[in-house]
Amino acid sequence: MDASHIDLPGSEVASIRVEGDKVIVRFSRAYIIQTMTGAKESTRWHQAGNLIFTDAEPQQTPPQGPLVCEGGDVGENVYTYRDMIPIPLNSQGRAHCDIRFQNSDYRLRVQAGGVSLKMEDRPYYIEHLKD
Repeated sequence: MDASHIDLPGSEVASIRVEGDKVIVRFSRAYIIQTMTGAKESTRWHQAGNLIFTDAEPQQTPPQGPLVCEGGDVGENVYTYRDMIPIPLNSQGRAHCDIRFQNSDYRLRVQAGGVSLKMEDRPYYIEHLKD
């Protein structure tokens, strides 16, 4: 089965905005790992997009960007994804995140009623990864 996910460590965040009951994490360069059935190697890509939490409450005021992710958790319902975000992601129900950033003590902690990932344009190839 073909699969893609955002690799949080190293992904670049342009901004984190709170708009009403939404928290929007704007990736200027999200690093994507794509695995294809039967392939011996994965590929690495980058793409812009938004991680959107709805009916959301951040635990503190988000920092100003740009930021670089160090890693963390993104969860929806009974699933918690460590250091990655699956593509596609669109879920209603309990959602949360606890994302760390390089050179910062700040952690983005959000509790929400839903989460979705909206990628923009197209992914751009970077390299093949040896397994």
